[in-house]
Amino acid sequence: MKYGIFSAPVLLAVAVLLSGSAPGKIRVACIGDSVTYGHGIEGRDSLSYPAQLQKMLGDRYEVRNFGHSGATLMRRGHNPYDRLPEFRAAMDFKADMVVIHLGLNDTDPRDWPDYAEDFIPDYLALVDSFRTANPRAEIWVCRMTPIFHGHRRYLSGTRDWHAEEQKAIERIAKASGSGLIDLYGPLAVRPDLFRDNLHPDAEGAGIMAGIVYGALTGNYGGLKVPVTYSDNMVLQRGRPIRIAGTADRGEKVKVAFAGESLCTKADERGRWAVEFPPMDAGGPYSLRISARSGKLEYSNVWVGEVWLCAGQSNMEFQLSRCSTAGEDIAAAASNTSLHLFNMHENWLTNDYPWPESALDSVNRLQYFTPEGWKISSPESARDFSAIGYHFGRLLADSLGCHVGIISCAVGGSTTESWVDREVLRWEYPQVLYDWNHGDFGQPWARERTLSNIRLSGNALQRHPYHPGYLFDAGIAPLSQTALRGVLWYQGESNAHNVEMHEALFPLMVKSFRNCWGDSLFVQVIQLSGIGTRPSWPRFRDSQRRLADAVAGVGLTVCSDLGHPTDVHPRAKRPVAERSVAGVLNRVYGRSDIVPCGPEYLGFEVDGSRLRLRFGYAEGLTGSRGFEVAGPDGVYHPAVARVEGTQVVVFSDLVGSPCAVRYGWTPGFDGADLRNGALLPASSFRDERFPF
Repeated sequence: MKYGIFSAPVLLAVAVLLSGSAPGKIRVACIGDSVTYGHGIEGRDSLSYPAQLQKMLGDRYEVRNFGHSGATLMRRGHNPYDRLPEFRAAMDFKADMVVIHLGLNDTDPRDWPDYAEDFIPDYLALVDSFRTANPRAEIWVCRMTPIFHGHRRYLSGTRDWHAEEQKAIERIAKASGSGLIDLYGPLAVRPDLFRDNLHPDAEGAGIMAGIVYGALTGNYGGLKVPVTYSDNMVLQRGRPIRIAGTADRGEKVKVAFAGESLCTKADERGRWAVEFPPMDAGGPYSLRISARSGKLEYSNVWVGEVWLCAGQSNMEFQLSRCSTAGEDIAAAASNTSLHLFNMHENWLTNDYPWPESALDSVNRLQYFTPEGWKISSPESARDFSAIGYHFGRLLADSLGCHVGIISCAVGGSTTESWVDREVLRWEYPQVLYDWNHGDFGQPWARERTLSNIRLSGNALQRHPYHPGYLFDAGIAPLSQTALRGVLWYQGESNAHNVEMHEALFPLMVKSFRNCWGDSLFVQVIQLSGIGTRPSWPRFRDSQRRLADAVAGVGLTVCSDLGHPTDVHPRAKRPVAERSVAGVLNRVYGRSDIVPCGPEYLGFEVDGSRLRLRFGYAEGLTGSRGFEVAGPDGVYHPAVARVEGTQVVVFSDLVGSPCAVRYGWTPGFDGADLRNGALLPASSFRDERFPF
């Protein structure tokens, strides 16, 4: 009889060698393919995931590595595990605990297209075989480790088949009564650990071992809560108040808040959560969380409104650098209903090489240090986002409740860096490929990235500008804190490619709403005017159109608040004032407040003139910044006359106008269309050429 390429005598010798366990020890069998085996790991005997698991579990356990490179789960696959010597040796081992990680090789085009229907029954049969060997065995099946986009077959089927298998594995766990271990999620955010896009290195194997250790022992490090829990925290009013965290498996957790107490137990993966009913704004309250493994207590907790302020350098721009810094910082002491939470960058993206310690920490997603909630004061406000501070101050004053503002902004960051990598891999995977040297990233951003990571020896070194990075490092840690909305100010590093940004922005909004729900409102601050960026008029118009096209998105126009040469204008208070007007109207129902400047709606041809229609146009004024074009597409300055809530434009050089644009200069020079609230109109362009 043959078992794969091995004869029966050879197989028996291997079985004898690998079987036989020291008496009294808990036997753990790690079943799998090359990832379990430790392919590519130098010193795999001590650094493969089973070897590292042995060190974690200690002498009470005996862990055996039954991984075989190239093994498939499916019996009709090209290298079935149940025909390999490791399988027979595992049977003879009669493990008390079995961890199965198989399926990666079944994504091969030789296997999945023809035998996909075999996957579930073959997997269930494998589980049954280990229960036959030891009826008391506890068994876990694993959601597979990632296969990254650099794999040669990623877009020709592997990505899709891998996902199909993951869903099947979840069904297998339920059908077989096995435990389910997620090896995908924690490693999907660490592409730097997969040099060949398939096999984790020793550090990745260590992460695997830690995850399996938690599943086998139930030890998840005791009571823990998200980074946003601290004294002075603000919880979102009008929504169920969800308090969540992790603890050891089965551990009873008690949560006391606002005079009420709730109890729960941590699940198989150590997760726990309780929900208090929605509350009106109020406080201060205390929050107490207790479990066998620890106690946590937070004071001066309020229920109010919570917003995230995110983006790049103009959102990051500190209050101390503003033109009104002196009076603003002094006044911060009086805004005690404003709470500030800063995700502080550990390393600036200035033009210098980061040291090895920084490079290592960035790869580990340790780019931010959460500073905890602080009440507004000259000390806490000084280095906080100027726009975030003023936005929160004005919102608290207008709503009459406590407001929490989370600032998470990185100078020069790209839109793609704020999009969930999982969303990108399905809906825009092309942006993931060699971003450092490709055409997707703006040249300036790519050059700065390469400068920062110059000393890294890892070809997969990560950087905050990389696709998906800031979502993983900054957004995901905040995702368990309920928000009302996001104030977003970014685009400078994507203005070189309007079409790319038009694809990315909705994916970013989708990523945020996957965290905080479909009702999350996003207020976008449009790029300002600057005379040195020729692409900005097109980009501003694109931002305007995106705000119209994506539901639940508002636009703050600040083109007139720019600077001729400085990309960082120092007047931030007016930007916040206009943003607050927008959200008070659109989020909080304040119909008495005008949310924006004149909103372009379209035009009608009136002989040799165009009649432009606008919303929010009461008190319309302005006559400069308009151009019209005829069928030849050549634009000429236009005469503009306000007629009620419309503007009539024409040029003696254009007999048959069919296109109009407004504010179409980088610096927004001289464009002056405003409504009675003195809010400006956005740059816009509308072309209806006959051919």
